[in-house]
Amino acid sequence: MRRMPLWQQIAYQLVFALVALFVLLPLWGLAQMAFDASIKGWPIDFRFLPKEFTLAVFRQAWEQPAQSRSFLGLLQNSFIASGGAMVLSVALGTSMAFAFARFRFPGRRPGLFALLFGTLLPPVALMTPLFVLLSALGVRTTLFGLVIVYTAFAMPFCVWNMRAAFQAVPKELEDAAFIDGADLFTAFWRVTLPLALPAIAVAALVAFLAGYSEFAMAWLFIDSSDNVTLAMAISGMIGATGASWNLLAALSILMAAPVALVFIVLQRYLLSRLLIGEVRD
Repeated sequence: MRRMPLWQQIAYQLVFALVALFVLLPLWGLAQMAFDASIKGWPIDFRFLPKEFTLAVFRQAWEQPAQSRSFLGLLQNSFIASGGAMVLSVALGTSMAFAFARFRFPGRRPGLFALLFGTLLPPVALMTPLFVLLSALGVRTTLFGLVIVYTAFAMPFCVWNMRAAFQAVPKELEDAAFIDGADLFTAFWRVTLPLALPAIAVAALVAFLAGYSEFAMAWLFIDSSDNVTLAMAISGMIGATGASWNLLAALSILMAAPVALVFIVLQRYLLSRLLIGEVRD
């Protein structure tokens, strides 16, 4: 392997440092604003360190940040909506993706392109039909209605992502399982599915994040403070008169913390499974 010249190494490191600075500087500004008690209303300057360090803002964000709800109550609603969409998207998308990857049937190609076309539509284009459909079902103002909405938007990506993963699994492995007496479901469950787990995990994470951070559709359907999510609470605080921006920053950090923790816990598993596939008994 040819060694990179010193000047080229320095150039690459400078570029990487600039990219890291571009990403981390706004996060640092958000963090220092959350710990600064001197900020009243809009922040008027950028500081590297809080002028008046305090934890009271985080305590307020934990106890009652918005909509007369505690942080745990808002987090619970967000987890129900986005987690339910994640489970439905993966459960329904897995079987659909496997069918598109392994079987040939009439309408297969138009169906794939219809799913791809669904990913290109902006959410606002589907607001009216979803509003009418959920109202007819009687679930428009419920968290279950949000689960249906988020599942509809996440399904196309999940199907396309998992279909590519199933196609990457050699069909000879399934044929070997058939020779050993396995049926189609057993071969899928014991052979194909374990090898496609990294792609399934990525699809699940994307489906969860899409619902966890979405607020525009939720504002259209939810009309009760009991069903308000974290993303809705933050959006409402931004548009409110006299909003406390340090409280907004603290709530944003608390909202991001569970997702960051899950990613830190799972990143080694995802990377290892992406590099090395395995079949377990």
